[in-house]
Amino acid sequence: MSYVRVFAHSNSLLVSHVRNVLAAAGVPVELRNMVLGGSAGELPLGECEPEVWVAAHNRERAEALIHTAMTGSSEAPDWRCSHCGEALEGAFETCWCCGTPRD
Repeated sequence: MSYVRVFAHSNSLLVSHVRNVLAAAGVPVELRNMVLGGSAGELPLGECEPEVWVAAHNRERAEALIHTAMTGSSEAPDWRCSHCGEALEGAFETCWCCGTPRD
C-alpha cells in the first residue's frame, strides 16, 4: 500500500493535533520525522519537518479533514428556533429570543 504526505509543519504539536483529528475520524495515520528536528542544519529543513502520512486512497478525505480543522469551517450551520421561528447563528445552542434549546 502506498502512503502520501498530507501535512508537514515545524511545530510537532500541530502535527500531532492533525494526526489526532484524522485518527478520530477513523483515518489510519503514520507520523514521520518526529525526532529529526535536531538534525536541521545538517539535513535540509524540508526533510526534518514532522509529517503526517496516510494511505493514498484516504488522501482526499484527510485533506478535507485537515482543512476543516485548520480553518474552523466545521461550525454548526445556522438554524431556526422551532418555538418562535427566530433565525440564529450555528454557534448558539439556545434561542436568545425565547430560550428554547436547539433541536
